[in-house]
Amino acid sequence: MINKTLWKKLWEYDPNSLVVMDHSSMIIQIVNPSFCEIVKADESEVLGIHASSFFDDLTDFQEAWEKNTVIRKEKKFQRYGTYMRLVIFPMRDEGVVACILVDLTSEHHQREEMRRMKEELLLNVNKVIDKQMHIAQQIAGLLGETTAEAKVSLIKIRNALNEEIK
Repeated sequence: MINKTLWKKLWEYDPNSLVVMDHSSMIIQIVNPSFCEIVKADESEVLGIHASSFFDDLTDFQEAWEKNTVIRKEKKFQRYGTYMRLVIFPMRDEGVVACILVDLTSEHHQREEMRRMKEELLLNVNKVIDKQMHIAQQIAGLLGETTAEAKVSLIKIRNALNEEIK
């Protein structure tokens, strides 16, 4: 069996942010150092504070409690400059709602950069296609002109030869 000291160390060393709040008052009861790092505050500045001081919307926390369900979602936290995956779950026997926040900021930036590169590539491909179509139309126009001129000349020659034969 794992002792409480090891659990405490796991809580403190977990790179994910962890926060626990009372389900009815939404007052923060427990946080780990990673959460404090994200919100740029000491533990003493976070404990006993209403969760709305750190989260813009508490609807998901309330829903997790009311429906007794786990809520998973990804969300951008503008004020902290982070993009996080939240796993919110009730702990009914303790009367609290807990949340694990996984920092996805670098992955989000990579996805955004990849999306931007794809948009740029698509724009360049469209430019190449448009240019190729324009050139093909010019060539077709020139071929059409020379074909028409050749046809007129050949008809004149044919008509002249027909006149001579008659």
